[in-house]
Amino acid sequence: MMEKDVYILAIESSCDETAAAVVRNGRDVLSNVIFSQIELHKLYGGVVPEIASRKHIEKINQVIEAALSEAGMTLDEMTAIAVTYGPGLVGALLVGVAEAKAIAFAKKKPLIGVHHIEGHISANYIENKQLEPPFACLVVSGGHTHLVIVKDYGEYEIVGRTRDDAAGEAFDKVARAIGLGYPGGPKIDKLSKEGNPDAISFPRAKVENAEYDFSFSGLKSAVLNYLNSCEMKGEEVNRADVAASFQKAVIDVLAEHALHAVKEYGFTKLAIAGGVASNSSLRERFQKECALRKIEFYYPSPVLCTDNAAMIGAAAYYEYKKGVRSGFDLNAVPGLKLGER
Repeated sequence: MMEKDVYILAIESSCDETAAAVVRNGRDVLSNVIFSQIELHKLYGGVVPEIASRKHIEKINQVIEAALSEAGMTLDEMTAIAVTYGPGLVGALLVGVAEAKAIAFAKKKPLIGVHHIEGHISANYIENKQLEPPFACLVVSGGHTHLVIVKDYGEYEIVGRTRDDAAGEAFDKVARAIGLGYPGGPKIDKLSKEGNPDAISFPRAKVENAEYDFSFSGLKSAVLNYLNSCEMKGEEVNRADVAASFQKAVIDVLAEHALHAVKEYGFTKLAIAGGVASNSSLRERFQKECALRKIEFYYPSPVLCTDNAAMIGAAAYYEYKKGVRSGFDLNAVPGLKLGER
């Protein structure tokens, strides 16, 4: 007897993207609708939580309707409803969680709460149909820098994490310091192409007794000190060189840690995920290093690196298959750790 297809309506609202998607059997995306608030938050140089929450409330129904319409399906045809419940901005998360609970209750559908980072990791399954655990995954985003061992679907071990700023956070702060504005990641990526990555020697931090952990606040401070020093001496700053040298310092550390972990744990597969995973220099570096080491390298398309609901639907499918269900007491957990439920 053939198994019935599993259709999941997934909702994501953890930060400043309101997103909904319909995903079939965890890997086929029938629709993936994202409303981004970037233009709104640009005015403030970063995400304003209160504004983000209000915008989610305005847009969430339209986004869900658009996702269902694009998939050519109705709520009644969905097998389950999935939603990000953490980590993220508490007000933003609550909008998605309340919406998912209301739909699941009204339509008598199973509800599945999904961990946002698990979603980012699962984005790799969508375009790489052959990818299966176990593998190592480097998650690099605005709020997280994790080196994760994916033991099985839904089973993770974090072997390295940032002790201070996440990589994406450092990109945003440095972009602001050199006058590029928000969001910093794509702007530094673009400007770096015009600069010399070896022009300025910025530090590569190591964390004592934790070989896979990251630290980016010292690097960020070094960039700020360099800019201040130039200003005091009346020297002109080459912004492209600063951007390229800073970016190389971040990528050196990310690549070194991730490749070391793959070797030590005996894996032949490495994936990257999260907003910073769409950085072109980061991808090129990993493609080159993995090819040299005969490691299979996986990464999602840029649209699946930023916050989206398709990745939440992919993660939810494997939770659904394992029998994981959330109750109507599901709540937003802004500081949710990977592997917690």
